[in-house]
Amino acid sequence: MSYFCSRRASTTLFWLCAVVPIFSTAEAQTETRTFSLKAESPTFWDLIDSKAQLSKVAGGFGFTEGPVWDERGFLYVSDEEQNKIYKVTMAGQKEDLIGLGDPDGNAYDRKHRLIDCASVLRAIIAVTPDGKYTILADKFEGKKFNSPNDVITGPDGAIYFTDPTLDLVKGEAQEIPFQGVYRLDDKGNVRLLTKELTQPNGLAFSPDGKRFYVDDSEQRNIRAYNVGSDGSLSNGRIFGAEPGGKHEGVPDGMRVDEAGNLYVTGPKGIWIWDAEGHHLGTIEMPEQPANLIWGDNDYRTLYITATTSVYKLRTKVRGFVPYLAQLQQKEPQKRKTTN
Repeated sequence: MSYFCSRRASTTLFWLCAVVPIFSTAEAQTETRTFSLKAESPTFWDLIDSKAQLSKVAGGFGFTEGPVWDERGFLYVSDEEQNKIYKVTMAGQKEDLIGLGDPDGNAYDRKHRLIDCASVLRAIIAVTPDGKYTILADKFEGKKFNSPNDVITGPDGAIYFTDPTLDLVKGEAQEIPFQGVYRLDDKGNVRLLTKELTQPNGLAFSPDGKRFYVDDSEQRNIRAYNVGSDGSLSNGRIFGAEPGGKHEGVPDGMRVDEAGNLYVTGPKGIWIWDAEGHHLGTIEMPEQPANLIWGDNDYRTLYITATTSVYKLRTKVRGFVPYLAQLQQKEPQKRKTTN
């Protein structure tokens, strides 16, 4: 779920900026917004071509979230207002997958199941291709989750998710007295990893699996943790902040490329950070983005869910896709077994 706040003012005015306006009658912004590439470091241009063009894949949504790329060439996209998960083709066609109260973040797990944060169900669910679902977890220590928000597959194959109160159903009680980050294993065991964030939202692992990132939409910052062999987190610290005005967006969805750079939605667009916590630049968007995913055959395209639309942007880098990395790790083991 995304709010609105403003992008940090640029402190480096002399770097090249590429600006390409995009207009849409579906956009309902308080101010006119355009696609723009704003570099804070020359390294930004190693990741994004200065002439890159933003394209709209599909529009007419209520509020888009949770994109998942499928190798067959389509996306799964949540619509929090229309209460559906859609299958979206590259031609912009939308097909209902399932009607579900306020679906949010999605991910493929290592079994290639579509995992969804079902806000109204207050649960983590697995959705089948024919639109059926199974609840994987909806409680911690006998108490209902708040409103699971975003989910990823960890390097150990477990499911990691955030549980803020951002979408807690009106009139329902908060049973867990904090907003946590959790690990769900394949046996259905739920473990609390941290409860120190105010409103945890997007999350990601570094490609080597040794660092875990999670952002806090209320504090408007990104935290980094060291990851133990059992998935435990330690040495929590502030990695970066994305401050801004009231109506311009906050840290929300995030992804990582194979080099370890972070792409985090935030004020006015997508903020790109290197692994050392330096803000390299911002992809400013015509609509406020909430989440993003790597896609296309080479995983060098960012697909972005932004308010009423889905966009795509080619990059110079390859994205890190956790469940694919796990499959690649298994292949050498299979070959070694058969030899």
